[in-house]
This record gives sequence, structure tokens and C-alpha cells, in this order.
Amino acid sequence: MRRLLKPSTLALVIGLVAPATGYAQQSFNLSLGGFVPRGEEARASGDVLVNNLDFLTFNLKDFSTGAYGAEWEFPLNDFVHAGLGVGLTTRSVPSVYSDYIEDDRSEIEQDLKLRVVPFTATVRFLPLGQSAVQPYIGAGIGIFSWRYSEVGEFIDFGNQGEVFRETYTDSGATSGPVIVGGLAIPLGSWSFGGEIKYQSARGELDEAVGFLGNTVDLGGFTYSAVFKVKF
Repeated sequence: MRRLLKPSTLALVIGLVAPATGYAQQSFNLSLGGFVPRGEEARASGDVLVNNLDFLTFNLKDFSTGAYGAEWEFPLNDFVHAGLGVGLTTRSVPSVYSDYIEDDRSEIEQDLKLRVVPFTATVRFLPLGQSAVQPYIGAGIGIFSWRYSEVGEFIDFGNQGEVFRETYTDSGATSGPVIVGGLAIPLGSWSFGGEIKYQSARGELDEAVGFLGNTVDLGGFTYSAVFKVKF
């Protein structure tokens, strides 16, 4: 079920950061790294993955996955840069019923899949300005387009424990804060470095779909190598 947002906060950030680009070079940034979701104890109340652990066997850590991103970065002055970016994380994790098996003693299997596409607007502070080594810290807002599904075999406890195949899917978009920190090393028209990004958001699941939970937590940390091309 697709939900529409009114991302007024994101629009405000874009409006504030977009105009000025005269102080230093703009850059196109590519990032490659990994995403680590929040642990069980830190996830949002009603999270479907935490609730699924009551009857399915899988590991939340298995939702750690590759993270890919692209960003347009532009300076507001020598010490403040802004950026507009997009990313992708997707992961499918196998699970089985913890306490039940088929009559032939085979497992009752499912795949749990979560895909997130974040659109972010951030502002970074560079305390050393345009130096040979450029540490930075910043914050912003993200719009997170997500899709969650459970595909495979399930038990109908209201029908003598019959096992059936089904696909359950929901999707939507939600907003949340983003915090970034990193280090860039300029090399002429190129630059490379590393970045840590934290995001906090949760998707609201449609109760009519039948998931065991009303939210899916989208929060976690992204650790990336970042390559920049200045122009």
C-alpha cells in the first residue's frame, strides 16, 4: 500500500541549501559500503521483525547488507557544504518456523525481504575548511521509500494447522532525521574518504495485510567509502 507524504521539511532544506555554489567546487559523490540495522532492543515498538522472532527462526543481523549511494554536494561557503543524495539497501533473509515442521519433517520456510531507498538532504560543517584533510559532521532529513514482504509457507492455525503458500507485501514512504560524519582527502579534481551515516525512521504497515506488527523499523548505521569528482 503506497502512502504519500508532504515532505515540507525536506523541501525547506533544499530551498535553503540549493542556491549558493560560488565558494568552492561542487562534486558528484559515489558511496559504497554496508548498512547495519538497529538491534532488537533498539527497534521501534511494534516492529514486525522483532515480533516475528516469537515464532520464526532468523537473525536480525542477517539484515545487514550492502549500501550504495550517489550525491550532489555543493558549498555554501568554505566551511559549510550541502548535499542532495539517493541510496539503496535491500536484503532477503530466510526464516523457518521455530516449533513446527511439515509432516515429512521438512522445514516450513519463508523469505523476509526489506528494501529501502533513502532520498536525503544534508548540511555538513567542515571545521578545517578547504584544507588538505577535511573532517566533517552534519545532519539533515531523509525521505525513505520502503518495501517489506514475507514470501513462502505459512501455517493456518484456524484450519487444522494447514500449511499454505502466500506472499504478503506492503510499501510506503516516511521521513526521519539523518546524521553524518566523515573525512575527505582532496587529490586535485578527485577526493576520497570515509563516512558514517545514522538514519532513524519507521514505516507504518497496513493492518489489513496481516503482518505480525504495525511498523517496520528502517533505522541503522551506514559505513561507506566515498569517492568524489569535482566540477
